[in-house]
Amino acid sequence: MKTILKLFTMLFCVVSFAQTTVKGKITDNTGLPLPGANIVVVGTSSGTVSDFDGNYSLTVEQDPPFSIRVSYTGFQVQTIEVTANNQTVDVTLEEGNELDEVVISASRTPERIFESPVTVERFGLKEIKNTASADFYDGLENLKGIDINTNSLTFKSINTRGFAAFGNNRFVQLVDGMDNSAPALNFPLGNLLGMTETDVQSVEILPGASSALYGANAFNGILFMRSKNPFDHSGISGYVKRGITLQEAAGDNDFTDVGIRMAYKFSDKFAAKVNFGYLKGTDWYATNYDDKDRVGGTRESNINYDGVNIYGDNVSTNIRDAAPAQFQPLLPDVNVSRTGYAEVDLTDYNAESVKADWGLYYRPWANDFEIQYVGKIGTGSTVYQGAQRYRIDNFFLQQHKLEIKNDNFFVRGYITADKAGDTYILDALGPNLLQQWKSHEDWYGDYIPAFIGATLGGATEAEAHAAARQVAETGRYEPGTPEFQQAYETVTNTTGFLEGSAIRDNSKIYHGDANYNFGDMVEFAEIQVGGSYRTYKLNSFGSIYADENGPILYSEIGVYSQLQKSIELNETLDLKLTGSMRYDKSELFDAFLSPRISAAITVNDNHNFRASFQSGFRNPSTQELYIGLETALGTLVGGASDIGDRFERDYSVSQFAQNNLGQPSSITQTAAAAYTNSLFRSVEGELTNENRDVNSNGREFIGNPNYVKPEKVSSFELGYRGKIKSFIIDASVYYNSYNDFLSNETVIAPLYGNVENFDLTGYDPNNPASVGGLNSDTQQILAALENEDFNGYQTYTNSEEKVNSYGAAIQISTKVFDGFDLSANYTYAKLDFDVNKNPDFRTSFNTPDHKVKASFGKTELFKNLGFNVSWRWSDNYFWESSFGDGEVPAFHVLDAQVNFRIPSFKSTLKVGATNLLQDEYFTAFGTGFIGSQYYVSWTINNL
Repeated sequence: MKTILKLFTMLFCVVSFAQTTVKGKITDNTGLPLPGANIVVVGTSSGTVSDFDGNYSLTVEQDPPFSIRVSYTGFQVQTIEVTANNQTVDVTLEEGNELDEVVISASRTPERIFESPVTVERFGLKEIKNTASADFYDGLENLKGIDINTNSLTFKSINTRGFAAFGNNRFVQLVDGMDNSAPALNFPLGNLLGMTETDVQSVEILPGASSALYGANAFNGILFMRSKNPFDHSGISGYVKRGITLQEAAGDNDFTDVGIRMAYKFSDKFAAKVNFGYLKGTDWYATNYDDKDRVGGTRESNINYDGVNIYGDNVSTNIRDAAPAQFQPLLPDVNVSRTGYAEVDLTDYNAESVKADWGLYYRPWANDFEIQYVGKIGTGSTVYQGAQRYRIDNFFLQQHKLEIKNDNFFVRGYITADKAGDTYILDALGPNLLQQWKSHEDWYGDYIPAFIGATLGGATEAEAHAAARQVAETGRYEPGTPEFQQAYETVTNTTGFLEGSAIRDNSKIYHGDANYNFGDMVEFAEIQVGGSYRTYKLNSFGSIYADENGPILYSEIGVYSQLQKSIELNETLDLKLTGSMRYDKSELFDAFLSPRISAAITVNDNHNFRASFQSGFRNPSTQELYIGLETALGTLVGGASDIGDRFERDYSVSQFAQNNLGQPSSITQTAAAAYTNSLFRSVEGELTNENRDVNSNGREFIGNPNYVKPEKVSSFELGYRGKIKSFIIDASVYYNSYNDFLSNETVIAPLYGNVENFDLTGYDPNNPASVGGLNSDTQQILAALENEDFNGYQTYTNSEEKVNSYGAAIQISTKVFDGFDLSANYTYAKLDFDVNKNPDFRTSFNTPDHKVKASFGKTELFKNLGFNVSWRWSDNYFWESSFGDGEVPAFHVLDAQVNFRIPSFKSTLKVGATNLLQDEYFTAFGTGFIGSQYYVSWTINNL
């Protein structure tokens, strides 16, 4: 027994001797503590991070001497030797510059941004803490080349290099490697359901095509958000923001934003974290009551008024055509629209976001090999604008990821699922709310005789229209009344846009990807290989997609390889070559190859010149493939080649066709008719044109757009990064060429008659007898058009037109006045497309030619006191979308913040304001004016 005790005592002494503790404090060259600095034992994964005061303590099972490596973003790395147990090592880090920051996204491997082969923007911990914006996501707007289109208070859409939209499916957003696009929408919802601010490690943005490494839809840019690993960042941190939003239309409204992060490193093998965020406020009211078609006037002066943010007044008809034949001579040939409801009466503008995520991290051998499970859930309410205005209410998104990784590889799989909640479409709510009170037929049935009676009584035409509207509007459901509320509840809870406005959805994405870096195994170059697999499961129960008979499933796969080689040409010149190639195959389309080639030359480690060519592609979105929405104004159908197998409807046939053409009382038509048996919508007006050439064969009227296929882009870029004296410069120019640009085409498909035989040779619209000389199919189609035996479709197809764009961006930053940070950047973007030659083609470039941004501040103006001011200016531009087109005037915005550190409480107080000058503006036609935000925030222990 004594022998055993002696052995235990000896073993205990050995273990005790093997444990070495080193402690100290990490500061910058001004003496300011650096919380969250990384301290790692060289050659191992053992390490820790400094606390809020810059202090650290590290205990390792290793005898001195050994070295520790101390790093902090934006500062130069230091390596210090530890020679004794319980040694105190205080480290002062010298501030570097943004060129020294490390990025991962550009090449899927860590590298200095200075040496990146393509343009990349980074937003790290320092920028997050110093941003004057109300949250870190808004702060991205100050980066060069980055546009943020504000849809509402909680929904912002990031875009780069033009072709902007709120439903931006040309831009990918990855959070810890997971695409956080909502499956039903096929685009990211900004940060509505994304990361909490205290868990953000860094944000990187790659402007331009990135398909060579990231596959489909990394077309115009890709955003990477990385969270903090609990092994490196443990502890409890949080923030509280309180303030008000100011808008002329909405008044002053409170908003609250809180977040908490809890992370704990149980041992060198196991760590975990939990995050929670909650935001509540009031969205920007949308009160644009201009006529949507820019005809002008108001409801009082324009009988066919269609207000931008008015819904229901898009119901319009020609009152002469709608009247019985005997009364038609008494009516003018004019269109009259119904009186709609304002958006402020159809939504409460409650902006809310509730999100949580958690992660379990396991390192079985206490080294860099890690197994992690991450779960995310979020729900929220906001206003979204796409082809229509949507009230997204109680939308729910969840993600679950399992990943195995180390420094050389990763294998991950995740699932994304959404539920639409109580979401509804305002453009459908308006007309169907009116129908609940009085059908469109009855409304015009009241309007027309009242108009005739007024004119026969001596009223002028304008007076007769006013009197007729007053009669037709008698008994209208007014907002706030029980009748209105009951009708509102009925429509917003009913799917099918002929009667309701609700969206139902429970779609999913299953995704897996892997990457291996052979850098440790191959000496002559760094070689990476990887691939991905994705399956979509669309399940909207027929409310969005053509899936009323069951979910729609389709898959896509991709593999890629990259080779990167650095060559030392001489003592002052280094050459870095990068080549990538990716193969992608969707089961719906042909395979696609995406190459990327770049070369970068570094001169004296101060100047880096780069050139690159890369290609990208975008698979049509889920809606562009399989949307199937039947509305009172027509049917929206996707362009997948099997859409006809999934969407069909029975349509009533006119009595004329039954009696004279032998047609049945109803005909079943599938969505395939829009692509295989259709005419352009303009054919109706052209056929009645008295000046039409009677010898025209009519082939120009045949629609039959092609089914969709992927968009393609080729991108050329030149760039420079470098340091000239005290100035840091980052500049680039690019040229993009797009093929097979996806766009909409509106057609009509007759219920009978083959359009391939449509021949109008000899047809005279002024001579009805000329119809008799036409072939049978042409006669039937003309009869179908005359008797409205056709269905209107909005289709998706690829344009044969080539679309090009080019641009440039430059940023210059320096320190002035003894340590003040000053930076400014300029972005130029231009569409190279002849609009005059293609007046019906909408590119939706939606980006100003010129943007200027600048910031000025200092992290330590006085002890523990810092500030930052940012300003940006945007040139005017024209916004195009299927919702509406309009001019976006030039605007400038000033944001500012002052922060005060309280070391004794490990916290920071910040007082800030966005749009400090209160010049309200908007970034897209149809959205609310963006007002001002004033806030006070308290952040605790945010490392």
